[in-house]
Amino acid sequence: MSGSPPRIDRECIEGFLFVRQPLQILLFRRRPSRGRIWVPIQGKVDSSDRTLSAALHRELREETGFRIFQSVAPLHWVVRFRGLNGKLWRLHAFAVELPRRRNPRLNDEHDAFEWLDPSEALRRLHYPDNRAALRRLLRRVRPPRSGRSASAPARNA
Repeated sequence: MSGSPPRIDRECIEGFLFVRQPLQILLFRRRPSRGRIWVPIQGKVDSSDRTLSAALHRELREETGFRIFQSVAPLHWVVRFRGLNGKLWRLHAFAVELPRRRNPRLNDEHDAFEWLDPSEALRRLHYPDNRAALRRLLRRVRPPRSGRSASAPARNA
């Protein structure tokens, strides 16, 4: 046995869109045929994408119509999981700050969107790893409370 990590079959990205003052998170509801669950922007890295960031920007344009961002930063949250086809996927999470609250133009992947306060966004997210990535974003954008650590350990695959 070589001890080398298993081969990743597919790279994916997700982007948590947010605005400040008040802090709100934009989530998307998948169509019924895709589970009707609440998620951030997500997508596969295509062979034409030169970087993870390029894949994220392409997915943002396709799924929201947005092209202008206040900032885009990796959350340094990477999760490995097995897809329905049994292949090993790796997901990279990003924080995407918009300059102001705007309504997206939905494509055929989603049937609804909502701007939510952080606690409601955490409640609605379907996958535990999505909630963990959002918590990581929230630790970055919220000032630490007195007497509490600004960062808690998080599971990172």
